[in-house]
Amino acid sequence: MRIKCFSRLIFSAAVLTLVFSAVADAQGTASKPDPEVEKMVKEVSAKNIEAYVRKLVSFGTRNTLSEQNDPTRGIGAARDWIYEEFTRISNACGGCLDVQKQAFTQEKAARIPEPTVLTNVFAILKGTTSPDRIYVVSGHYDSMCTSPTDAKCDAPGANDDASGTAVSLELARVMSKRKFDATIIFMAVPGEEQGLLGAAYYAEQAKQANMNIEAMFTNDIVGGVLTKKDSPHRKRVRVFSEGVPSNETPAEANTRRSVGGENDSSSRQLARYIKEQAERYLKEFSVWMIYRRDRYGRGGDHIPFLERGFAAVRFTEPDEDYTHQHQNVRTENGINYGDTPDLVDYEYNANVARVNLIALASLANAPAKPRGVGIVTGRLTNDTDLKWDANSESDLAGYEIVWRDTTSPVWTNSQFVGNVTSYTVKNMSKDNYFFGVRAVDKAGNKSPVVYPRPVR
Repeated sequence: MRIKCFSRLIFSAAVLTLVFSAVADAQGTASKPDPEVEKMVKEVSAKNIEAYVRKLVSFGTRNTLSEQNDPTRGIGAARDWIYEEFTRISNACGGCLDVQKQAFTQEKAARIPEPTVLTNVFAILKGTTSPDRIYVVSGHYDSMCTSPTDAKCDAPGANDDASGTAVSLELARVMSKRKFDATIIFMAVPGEEQGLLGAAYYAEQAKQANMNIEAMFTNDIVGGVLTKKDSPHRKRVRVFSEGVPSNETPAEANTRRSVGGENDSSSRQLARYIKEQAERYLKEFSVWMIYRRDRYGRGGDHIPFLERGFAAVRFTEPDEDYTHQHQNVRTENGINYGDTPDLVDYEYNANVARVNLIALASLANAPAKPRGVGIVTGRLTNDTDLKWDANSESDLAGYEIVWRDTTSPVWTNSQFVGNVTSYTVKNMSKDNYFFGVRAVDKAGNKSPVVYPRPVR
């Protein structure tokens, strides 16, 4: 009897060793940076970003209400140049980008005194194996002076938001040279200063078309204004993410309240993912997660996407200088006002682009998020039972369970569990921790975490 028990112990130990070895291998692979992503990070150019910003500033004003047919001044000239630049980038990669203009007529509104044509400009890099899974990165190319309806004043808009538009352009230039599993859309939109109008139109059309937009990034005021260069926050970028979903139904709100899911929306998981991936590649620049939808009394182009159920976040520099936002260019009482290109820190702007690139490449190369993720509540136990639907990717390695203390802002622990669709975490009560599930492919690429909903 003792010999049999001893043999079982040896067998069990051997099995556990194999399991833990497999877990270590999967996690070890995932922790190693992807050499191709490292190459792309190095290819992001601060000089290119400066050239984009200065070119956009050269149009004098990009107010949404400004001239549309002047070839050198106004929103129309900026629109056409962005389209031409995306086209030039596409030509350099053999026509790999589908470059489009999406024009629509915006009717009279609070900041639109008469019907006005607005045009979103974007370039689509189609995915190879999962083209219907889409990631969007955007900046707004319109600008404004003190008055949002003054179409004649000079409104350079270098930081707000030529800096964000430059991110879209530079990422298109670098990433178009590669192939990704999923589709990436590089976008520039107008009408942000008039009420997020370009983004709202695109998001609504995407919703009507049932587009599977898994994540949307807006880059708005990411130039690192030089008047704040001595800030202790200088080497990081804020990523704003909402907790309670903007489109949450009453039934979903009841479920969220019952399980304490205020910090586990899809947008908050996206922010955690961005931070986690950036830390794999960047040592001198980091992500500062801000658990808010946006700043007090203000908003950005991610909000229309949130309102329509898409996961979305906002990138913004940590210390804004309000004398250089939404101001007529002037000197008054010895103070210079205006959003001019000499105040943009282009290396900071490039670092923000690198964070975007790392996250987008990681998302577009990883498996899709697992669907149907549930935490089983049908039995009283100190174990935690999780289940989910199977992914369809041919290179799927399996799934990873993650968890954290209920007071932790980020996921702190993980365990690879193999290519299964259910798992029981022994001796860890669902009442004491937050759990999540993510998919992992054979190269170690990981999807964002999905927070489970209670199921019987």
